[in-house]
Amino acid sequence: MSEDNNPWLGCYGDKLAHTPNIDALAKRGLLYRNSYSNAPVCAPSRFAILTGMPPESCSPANQHRARARFPASFKTYPELLREAGYYCTNNDKTDYNSDIDPKRIWDVNGRAGHWRGRAPGQPFMAVFNSLTTHESKLFTPMPGRVKPKQVRVPAYLPDTPIIRGDIASYYNLIERMDSEVGQRLAELEADGLAEDTIVFYYSDNGGVLPRSKHYSFDEGYRCATVIYVPPNWHHLMPQAPGSVIDEPITQLDYAPTLLALAGLSKPAQMTGRSLLGKRARPRHLAFGMRNRMDERIDFSRSVTDGRWRYIRNYMPHREWGIHGAFQGMMASYQEWEQLHLAGKLNPVQDRFFQKKPFEELYDLSTDPDQIDNLAQSQGNVLRRFSRAMDRHMLDINDNGFIPEGSAEEGYFESRDRNCYPLEELIALGALAARGDPANLQALRRHLQ
Repeated sequence: MSEDNNPWLGCYGDKLAHTPNIDALAKRGLLYRNSYSNAPVCAPSRFAILTGMPPESCSPANQHRARARFPASFKTYPELLREAGYYCTNNDKTDYNSDIDPKRIWDVNGRAGHWRGRAPGQPFMAVFNSLTTHESKLFTPMPGRVKPKQVRVPAYLPDTPIIRGDIASYYNLIERMDSEVGQRLAELEADGLAEDTIVFYYSDNGGVLPRSKHYSFDEGYRCATVIYVPPNWHHLMPQAPGSVIDEPITQLDYAPTLLALAGLSKPAQMTGRSLLGKRARPRHLAFGMRNRMDERIDFSRSVTDGRWRYIRNYMPHREWGIHGAFQGMMASYQEWEQLHLAGKLNPVQDRFFQKKPFEELYDLSTDPDQIDNLAQSQGNVLRRFSRAMDRHMLDINDNGFIPEGSAEEGYFESRDRNCYPLEELIALGALAARGDPANLQALRRHLQ
């Protein structure tokens, strides 16, 4: 697992990327073109990966840096695999956004975590976390193969030397991360395990450059997922080696996949689908969530089919560009804000500092930078995604309307409809967020 990166990889068609190890893995395995995190930030997304549950169904796991109560009757995927005889290790980041004790669920958690500690012949599941591409690594420039003059600057960012420098630095960090992946694969080969080990490479959430991590645009959610299955186990693959799979997937699919590979059934609370084996089933939509990010409160939901991205903002009075203390340490964020304050941005670049609409809709096939909101002109598409979002929020019992710290927070507590009438709240949230003065009397009645 790598940190905070979009698929800036050669195998995904990025011509500037130098990622030979991941590219080789994809050439012999499966590449998921439309892979998404469930949150555009690490802690909620890592809760989803570990538990197989949407973080917004078990508040406050949907908030960035919280301590959700994980139900005592539920088990994480490493616990289930260990019960089946697997040796499970994590090296070394956790950030599970809950009261789950890493020492309890893993055989080894920490820098010593490695398959080499298992009993002879014991099957294993080992996680290795690379911090090389983490947001904090962009606080200082990273020289390397990619130079600032070579990069493309998205339309929503001003084209300045500082911003070009951060983009180039990120390419160079990704190249270094790829070499770490290569080192792990070399260890498998050296130990004679490569022919019987299925390898997953993925990033924990979307990219870290301005308007990506923390935000509900495509860059916040879009991740890499490459799965290599050695020839001994090709019968588990849904398509031939080297295939590119376009159906959307999310990180909620990882835990069910691991359990299916071990011959285990997934628990009812795991909402994802297996990507490998006889139980492999495609999905058509990938949903994402955003609530508090560090010290800044917000509430939005998003869904994509790979072409369209729909975003619903329940707090449109808050501008897109929250001033987060941590992300604000990045030079490119500082540059962007200073140019905004100086009035030197064009309208597309300055939109980030304005208030949000209730609904956004972007055609990623023609507008990958998501600067042209089609919510008013594509009514049929908008209604399709809006209805899908309503159904999804009800299906998973989305806890997003519960104020953080309330007694109603929690997987089971939030299911009491006397305390948390979700269907009514979804309708009321839309009524309020649309900001139509004609609804004022209805809103006043609801205040009672």
